[in-house]
Amino acid sequence: MRQPSCAVTFERIVTLNASQTPTAKPPLKPPTVLIVDDDPSQRSLLDSFLTSQGFETIPVASGEHALRILRNEPVSMMISDVRMPGISGLETLRRARKEHSALPILLVTAYADVREAVGAMRVGALNYLSKPIDLDELLASVRQATGLVKELPVRFNENKELPAKVVARSPLMLALFRDASLIAISESRVLITGESGVGKEVLADVMHAWSPRAAGPLVKINCAAIPETLLESELFGHERGAFTGASAQRIGRFELANRGTIFLDEIAEMSPHLQAKLLRVTQDGRFQRIGSNLEIQTNARIFACTNRHLEEEVKSGRFREDLFYRLNVVELNIPPLRERREDILPLATHFIHEFTKGRARFSGAVPEYLERYSWPGNVRELRNAMERAALLCQGELILPEHLPNRLRHAIQQMAGVELADPQRLEEIERQAIVQALRKNNFNRTETAKALGISRRTLLYKLQRLRDEGFEVDPPGSS
Repeated sequence: MRQPSCAVTFERIVTLNASQTPTAKPPLKPPTVLIVDDDPSQRSLLDSFLTSQGFETIPVASGEHALRILRNEPVSMMISDVRMPGISGLETLRRARKEHSALPILLVTAYADVREAVGAMRVGALNYLSKPIDLDELLASVRQATGLVKELPVRFNENKELPAKVVARSPLMLALFRDASLIAISESRVLITGESGVGKEVLADVMHAWSPRAAGPLVKINCAAIPETLLESELFGHERGAFTGASAQRIGRFELANRGTIFLDEIAEMSPHLQAKLLRVTQDGRFQRIGSNLEIQTNARIFACTNRHLEEEVKSGRFREDLFYRLNVVELNIPPLRERREDILPLATHFIHEFTKGRARFSGAVPEYLERYSWPGNVRELRNAMERAALLCQGELILPEHLPNRLRHAIQQMAGVELADPQRLEEIERQAIVQALRKNNFNRTETAKALGISRRTLLYKLQRLRDEGFEVDPPGSS
């Protein structure tokens, strides 16, 4: 089997609708968006994303600064955080409304502020977005507010190539890496979520390589693999004599990651004591080594990852709410392999070529086995299965008996059951999606939770149904 290229080029192009007359009109000046947020990471994310879409931006860190901008510069709309030191986002909204009654204002809010944000809409807020911000939802809101529902008359190109070790063929993964290519160029903290084995560390590697910090270090630490008594020293370092056994000074991972990126794997396993210390670093980049009163400043960008649902951990009191919102400036969720079956065979082929130096190939029955299996262990399980097959094949042909027993047994059990008509299965899925949408008032996030799939998977399925002519949008929407 011919190995397809693993390189993927991402190109964001917004076409320029040039006039057909000999004397073409000059392009219109793009709308200017005023971004108000005291969190540099959140501000950087909104700035880089909207700039990449052709908007002009004015990022500021306070409501006071925003009001001065509004008095002196023309602005098309304002996006403001709700909770800020000094003048809050709500007070900034009220004061801005007195002099700019028609200015579209979009609020960005954490879960705890939603009730306040809804109330603020009564005094002039256009809408509100909950953190972590969904970039597609943000872009739709900004385009609608500025009157530019279609693409802007600006051309923008940005090419990103995936490393050879990364394989992405499915629409879900291509869309994920498209978002990652935009988020990478910002300074925002990123929370990477997904089941075990989906490739969270690989995504972190790619984003660091795409970021302006690529020349700096990428420092990784698994919070679940290190005992709590040692984890604090690993993260922040210690001085000689700070505790029994501390025979020399130790430099912590945050200090090592200065001017680079730190990847905190399995962040949900961190104790409440260390969560409080981590919160300080996310706020101002300062920490102390164990046994020292000297404050150290680090300029490390944080990528955190978890296979747990952190919102549930927050509700149960096992994870700090303030730390959750600090880390979760933007969330990238990697869908499980069963939701992106287009990736299974390309990944399997890639692994087999890696393990056999390109000598082995699949027999005719193996691809069907691979594509029908549910892969509960995701990409990690697939890689292990291919390594096993490469060791057992003793030649150039991989047969079904070279696959793990659990995989073959699962497929054999499926073969013993009469499969339903594929068209009937599609009809059942379509009905389930439509019913869940209506039950949840067309809220995509809640619908995805009800169906037990990721939000991105739901959006992909909705687009496919929309293309086929089915009604999946709220009544009255365009």
